[in-house]
Amino acid sequence: MTVHLKSPDEIEKMRVAGRLASEVLDYITPFVKPGVTTDELDKLCHDYMVNVQDTIPAPLNYAPPGYSPYPKSICTSVNHQVCHGVPGHKRLKSGDIVNIDVTVIKDGYHGDTSRMYLIGEPGIQAKRLCKVTYEAMWQGIEIIKPGKRLGDIGHAIQQYAEDHGYSVVREFCGHGIGAKFHEEPQVLHYGRAGTGLELKAGMIFTVEPMINAGKPQIRQLADGWTVVTKDHSLSAQWEHTVLVTETGYEVLTQSGGTPPQPTLRS
Repeated sequence: MTVHLKSPDEIEKMRVAGRLASEVLDYITPFVKPGVTTDELDKLCHDYMVNVQDTIPAPLNYAPPGYSPYPKSICTSVNHQVCHGVPGHKRLKSGDIVNIDVTVIKDGYHGDTSRMYLIGEPGIQAKRLCKVTYEAMWQGIEIIKPGKRLGDIGHAIQQYAEDHGYSVVREFCGHGIGAKFHEEPQVLHYGRAGTGLELKAGMIFTVEPMINAGKPQIRQLADGWTVVTKDHSLSAQWEHTVLVTETGYEVLTQSGGTPPQPTLRS
């Protein structure tokens, strides 16, 4: 596994790209409400990225091996959709939860982040799932510093999610990011403490757990992209891009509207 340690110049470019990605989510927040279609949200985000930020929407026409080109500029995963939900004509309604996942390219570098949005007044269980998933992501992030291992991150996330009665999706993971959308290492959201690659200053990767209210099994829809829970239970995801610093970590995908870091139990 070859992991590229970023130079100071690359880190600065990643800071810019990360902030811009987060600002797309700030921008779209007031539009995420009952009655809007995910297609409308996609168009708004696309126009903001291209015309206001002068960034490139990385997902648009992205085609990893075995996939057809992704047709939209953001991913919108609603309720039991786990990830890679393709925006369409279905309108959001009160009670829904939706993950909006944004990746921008600025000056050749990628910023990648996602948030959960509550539409109208979701039920207690939906709110709890979104909250616990956010806290689980931060349990993983707070582990990060040189000398720790990737397995420590996954273990912290898995333990927190399972302690709250939820399950962790195994098939998708965080990833290194920089000049490429997806680089080494792969960052699993489950695992054993003390195992895996040792973290070093200059690494940049995403932490993006997908947590299901029911069982962890998933399936892919006929569009070739959208992934859903097999048991139709709700799923939630949050994502930040994180730099390993000399003494700890720096979250690169933060902006004025980013939800605050939660206070976690030790």
